[in-house]
Amino acid sequence: MISALQLRPIVAAWAVLAATAVSVRADEANDYPTAARAEYVYGCMKANGESRQSIEQCSCSIDVVASIVPYERYVTAETALSMSQVRGNLGVQFRTSEQANTAVNDLRRAQAEAEVRCF
Repeated sequence: MISALQLRPIVAAWAVLAATAVSVRADEANDYPTAARAEYVYGCMKANGESRQSIEQCSCSIDVVASIVPYERYVTAETALSMSQVRGNLGVQFRTSEQANTAVNDLRRAQAEAEVRCF
């Protein structure tokens, strides 16, 4: 039979592994820089009213988006949306690029999910 003294190192090792796994998941869920989150919330508030309620809803919204779309993909979508506003050949390239359109669609789906959960 295993004594309590023998179990302590095993339990301690499992606790460390569990804490590490939680930490890694938290890092993955929080890979958006603070400035990107703030910019999203600011734009969201401009679109939804500048109230305390909109701060809560828009903060929730970026959390949902960040949980669905990796930051690199978010940057791709935001760049595509911004550059598609440019007139001429450069804008056309962003409006017709399959990669850009897929990233934008991923972002829009995440924002729709955020709308359901937060607003």
